Amino acid sequence: MKILYCIQGTGNGHLSRARDVVPALQRHGQVDIVVSGIQADVEFPFPVKYRFKGISFIFGKNGGVDMLESFRRFKSKKFFEEMRSLPVEDYDIVISDFEPVSAWVCFRKNVECIGLSHQAAVMSDDSPKPEDSDILGNFVLRHYCPVSKEYGFHFKSYNENIFTPVIRKQIRDLETEDRGHYTVYLPAYDDLHLMKHFGRLDFANWEIFSKHNVQKVVGDNFVIQPISNETFINSLAGSTGILCGAGFETPAEALFLKKKVLAIPMKGQYEQQCNAAGLLDIGVPIVSSLKSKYYDVIEHWVKNSELVQIDYPEITNEIVDWVIASHTKKTDLPFVDFLAESKL
Repeated sequence: MKILYCIQGTGNGHLSRARDVVPALQRHGQVDIVVSGIQADVEFPFPVKYRFKGISFIFGKNGGVDMLESFRRFKSKKFFEEMRSLPVEDYDIVISDFEPVSAWVCFRKNVECIGLSHQAAVMSDDSPKPEDSDILGNFVLRHYCPVSKEYGFHFKSYNENIFTPVIRKQIRDLETEDRGHYTVYLPAYDDLHLMKHFGRLDFANWEIFSKHNVQKVVGDNFVIQPISNETFINSLAGSTGILCGAGFETPAEALFLKKKVLAIPMKGQYEQQCNAAGLLDIGVPIVSSLKSKYYDVIEHWVKNSELVQIDYPEITNEIVDWVIASHTKKTDLPFVDFLAESKL
C-alpha cells in the first residue's frame, strides 16, 4: 500500500504528533511525507519527500497571530505550483494533518483525503466552543484544509471519531520530578513582553522559552532562552507546572506528565479560543492575555491550584488501524474491533 501522509508545519504540534503516527502508518506500507509551513521549531526524524511553503500563519509579538504578515507572506502563484507538483492520485490513501496543499489537490482532482488532526475535533459540533463567536475564524478553520472524512484528537473524546491525544514516545518515556520552577512557552509574545511581566511575577521561578530569543537572558526570578526540543522537554519534566498558549500538544503533554497547566489563548486565533474552551471543560484555568490585571490569577494558580487528573492511553496504532480499515479493503486489521467497542 502507498500512503501519502501530509503534515502542517506551522507550529510544533503537528510534527510532534507525526513522530508517532508515521511509524504506525509504516506498518501498513510505503509512506511518503508532505510537510508545508515555515514556523516549526522541532526536528523531524523521517525523510520528507515533498516540502512546501503552503499557507502559514505567522506568530506576532504581542499575544496573537500577525494576520497582515501572514497574508503578506502568502504567495498564491507558489501555492498553485506546489499543488501541480503533488501526484495525490498515485497513492492508495491520502491522510492529512491539516495540511492545505494536499487537501486542495485532492479536492480539485476528486481524490479522497482523510483528515486526521486536532482541528477536525475542534470543528466538531460535539466539541466545546468559546462563548464569543468568530465568524471569520470559524470560516478559515473550516475551509483551510477541505477533506472527505475527518477523525480528530482532543483533550477528551467527545464522539466516536474524536480520540484522546497522541502522546509521543519521547514524552511517555520521560522520568519526571519537581524542581520547583514553572516552564513558560508563549510563542506569540516577544522577549520584552515576557521579561517585563515575569520579572514582576516574583512569587515563582520561571524557565521561559521564546521563538524570538537568540541569546539566553537571566533575571532574578527567570531565565529566557531560545526554544529547542531537548531543553524544553527537560524543563517541562522537572517543572511544577507550565504556563503556555492554548495550543493542543503542549498542554496535553503537560497533563499527561501530571503537571499543572495555565493557558493563555492567542489573540485572533479561533482554534486556540476553542482549545481554551476544551481546557476549561476538563478543569484547566485560562486567562485571556498576559497583563497585570491577571497577576492575581497567576499567583493563585501557582500557590493554590490542584492538578487535573486525566489519562491518555497509548492507542496510536489502534487509531491508525481504524482509519486505514475504514478507508481501504484491509478489514482484517488488529484492534479495529477494540476501537469500535470502546469509541475512544
